[in-house]
Amino acid sequence: MTADHRRAAVLCGIGTWLPPRVVTNDDLAQQLDTSDEWIRSRTGIRERRVIDPGTSTSDLAVEAGARALKSAGGGNVDLVIVATTTPDHPCPSTAPEVASRLGLTGVPAFDLNAVCAGFVYSLATAVGHIVAGIASRVLVIGADTFTTVLNPHDRTTVAIFGDGAGAVVLRAGTADEPGALGPFDLGSDGTNAELLIVPAGGSRQRGSGQPLDPADVHFRMDGQPVFRNAVTRMSESAAKVLAQAGWRIEDVDRFACHQANARILTAVARTLEVPEERVVMNVDRVGNTVAASIPLVLADAAAAGDIVPGHRVLITSFGAGLGWGSTVITWPDIDLG
Repeated sequence: MTADHRRAAVLCGIGTWLPPRVVTNDDLAQQLDTSDEWIRSRTGIRERRVIDPGTSTSDLAVEAGARALKSAGGGNVDLVIVATTTPDHPCPSTAPEVASRLGLTGVPAFDLNAVCAGFVYSLATAVGHIVAGIASRVLVIGADTFTTVLNPHDRTTVAIFGDGAGAVVLRAGTADEPGALGPFDLGSDGTNAELLIVPAGGSRQRGSGQPLDPADVHFRMDGQPVFRNAVTRMSESAAKVLAQAGWRIEDVDRFACHQANARILTAVARTLEVPEERVVMNVDRVGNTVAASIPLVLADAAAAGDIVPGHRVLITSFGAGLGWGSTVITWPDIDLG
């Protein structure tokens, strides 16, 4: 087989961070009209991590970013991308502060908001910078404190989401190396934006001239159509990226789907005909961590030996927007810390 020496972005480091506070289903049952059985049967989630007062998204991002840099052997990067929907402030971007706190002052840094698809979108953006020669080493962080935008009385959302961060370092390499990312499939459908939305806080609400409805500062989700769209969009996107990569479904050693809830993961895997034992999952322990979901599940699976060097991994994600994205990677031999 002819070697492929095209310039590519290669995964060379990974790191994660979760808030120390664990909130179990039984804990939620003491505050809401719910139960462990109700939550598990609908989501597969038994616990999630939640930030303590005084902690922000940048705090989680810095911890995960530092661990990813250490995993990659240290050194500087040429770009920092923070995928998040819960920045520290509406303005400025969170990424420059994260970069500065990591000792990367002067490095270009920006946020990318594609919600639960944000990490895959950020990977594609980083790959573009590397392939174009704009950067040779990029730190990509997915970090969200999504519990801060939830209605504490809404059991359907409080039960699902958790806080966390995951990061990777990508370096310039060649397309035939283990760890080379791509191809990618990305897409969106803004006609269904209202299915997952925080109505207030942006220019639409601020410029309306109408009094703020306190309920509008919280996240809202229309569960059934979200479920249908998630399964359809991730299944179609994953199939497209497999075709671009020239992989068959039987070539996939591990399937890393955005950890929305266990029922969605199972439905997507069934649609794609991925065997259950090849699906990696940690949603039961961390919930839906939004942009942190993909790096968290990859790192957890690698640490547990469920993903090993040489495994061909299919990655797919879906989130508000609506937005979705998929890619593939042959897992490299990297330091997991």
